[in-house]
Amino acid sequence: MNTNKLYTLLILLVATTAFAQQPKVATSIDSTSIKIGSQFNLTLQTTVDTTAIVNFPEGKNFGQLEVLESYPVDTLKKGATYELVKKYGLTQFDSGRYVIPRLPVVINDTRVRSDSLLIEVNPVVVDTLKQKMYDIKDVATAESKGGIAWYWILLIVLALLGIGFAIWWKLKNKKKPEPKKVEEVHASPIEKATIQLKALENKALLDKGQIKNYYSELTDIARTYIEEAIHIPAMESTTGELIEAMRTAVSRKNMKLSQETFEQLEKVLRNADLVKFAKMKPVGTEITDDRSRIEKTIVVIDQSIPEEKEEDDEHTLAWLDAQRKKEKQKKRNRTIAISIATIVVVLAAGFYFVGRNIMREYITGIPTKELLDGEWVKSAYGNPPIIIETPKVLKRQDPEKILPEGTMAVLKEMQLFTYGALADDFYVTISTLRYKQQVKIELNAIADASLKVLETQGAKDILVKTEEFSTPNGINGLRSYGNLSLANAVTKKESRMYYEMIFFKQNNGLQQVTIMYREGDEYAPQLLDRVKNSIELTKLN
Repeated sequence: MNTNKLYTLLILLVATTAFAQQPKVATSIDSTSIKIGSQFNLTLQTTVDTTAIVNFPEGKNFGQLEVLESYPVDTLKKGATYELVKKYGLTQFDSGRYVIPRLPVVINDTRVRSDSLLIEVNPVVVDTLKQKMYDIKDVATAESKGGIAWYWILLIVLALLGIGFAIWWKLKNKKKPEPKKVEEVHASPIEKATIQLKALENKALLDKGQIKNYYSELTDIARTYIEEAIHIPAMESTTGELIEAMRTAVSRKNMKLSQETFEQLEKVLRNADLVKFAKMKPVGTEITDDRSRIEKTIVVIDQSIPEEKEEDDEHTLAWLDAQRKKEKQKKRNRTIAISIATIVVVLAAGFYFVGRNIMREYITGIPTKELLDGEWVKSAYGNPPIIIETPKVLKRQDPEKILPEGTMAVLKEMQLFTYGALADDFYVTISTLRYKQQVKIELNAIADASLKVLETQGAKDILVKTEEFSTPNGINGLRSYGNLSLANAVTKKESRMYYEMIFFKQNNGLQQVTIMYREGDEYAPQLLDRVKNSIELTKLN
C-alpha cells in the first residue's frame, strides 16, 4: 500500500468500518487513567475449543509499560468450549499517554493479536495553596563589640578540639570488634530471621502508620536470610536479579523449591517496591498476608537446604572466592574498556558531528537543510481551505483511487495533498473532508483512532500527548504529538520518528495537517515550526 494512504484512512476512520470486525481475543483495561506508579489491570479473554492449546504473551514490558504481575489464567467451561481469561498488572513511572500494543496470543498454530489501548498516566499534583508561605525576613546587622582577638583565638581552639575529637573517634572505632562477630550469637540464619521477625512485630510500626518502614525491614530480613543461607548477594540485587540468582543457586545446590515459593517471595518483594517507590498503601489483610508469605518462604527455603559436608563448605567458599575474583576482573576489564571506548567515541564523535556534517553539506547535501534554505510556497489546500507555507508544493492525491469501495458514499467531498512519504526525512500531508449528513465529530476520538491505524502500518513503541491548538485568528483545534518507531517502506530500516497531527472541525467537516520527521535531524524541527506556525484557516459559520 502507498504510504500516503495512511493519513487518508485516519480522516475517514469515523466513516468506515475498518475496525468493525469482531476480534478473537477481547481486550480491556479496568482504568483509562492512573497516577504515576499506580497499577491497572489488562485483561485478555478468548473462547476456544476444549482441545485447543492457548499461549498468552509474557514479558517484563508491554511496549513502554512495565508488567508488575502476570496472573494465572482463569478457565470457565461452557459446554464444548473453554472461556480463558488472562490478567496482567501494569504500570508506568512517567506521565503521558501510552499505547498498550497489540499482543500476540497463540491459539494452536494461529497467532491472534489483541486490540491496542490507550492509558493516560497523570502526575501527582502538589497543591501549593495549602503550603503555608512566609515572607523573607530583613537582613539583621550584628553588633560589633571590638573583641576580634579573643574571637579568633576561640575559633582556633574549637577547630583544634574538633580535629582532636575526630582523630580520637576514628581510633576508637578501629578498636571496635567487627559487626559480624556480634552476630555470631545466632545459631543459624533461620534462628536470626525468626528473632528479627518477632522484633519487627514488637515495634508496632503498623500501629504508628509507618507502612513503608515496615515493608523495608520485612524485606531486609528476608534478603539477609537468603544471602546468609544460600550465599547469594541478595541485599544489593533488584527484585528481578534476586529471583534469578536464587533459581541458579537452587539448581546448583539441588534444592527442591516449588515455583509457588518463588512466586510468593517475588509478590512480596514487588509489593514492597510499590510501597517504597510508588507510595502504594496496602490494606491490613494484604500486609498480614505478605508477612505470612515471608515467614513461610523462609521456613520452606530452610527445610530445602541439604546438609553440607566440610568439602561442600570448602567448595562453596571456593566458589564464592572465584566469583569475587571474576567480579574484580570484570570491573578491571570494564574500566579499561570504558577508557578505550571513551577515546574512540570522542574521536568518532568529532568526525561524525564535524567532518561528516561538512562532507554531507558540501558534497552530498542535507535534504532537510536544502528544504529549509530553499524557496518556500504559500498556498491554500482543500475545502474548507487550509492556508499553509511549505518548502515544496504539495501534490494532489485522488481519494477515490485509494479508499475502500463505498467510502465516498458518506462524504460530500474530500481532498488530499502530500509531500514525501512515511519514515522519510520530512513528511507533510493535508486533508479536508465534509460529510453529507450531520455528524458529531470528536477530535480526541479521531486522534486515538489515528494511533490504531499507525500501528497497522508497522508503528510501535508509540508515545502520544495531546493539547489544544489555536490559529492566529482564534480557530481552536487539537494537537496530538509524540514519537514512534517505524520502518521505511523502501529501505526497511527502522527509525525513531517525531510526529504532530493537528485537527480542526468546521461546518460539518474535518481539516487535518500532519507533519513527521526522523528524530536526531538538526534542521527538521525548524521545518516543523515554520510549517506549523504558518497555518491559517477561514472561520466558517
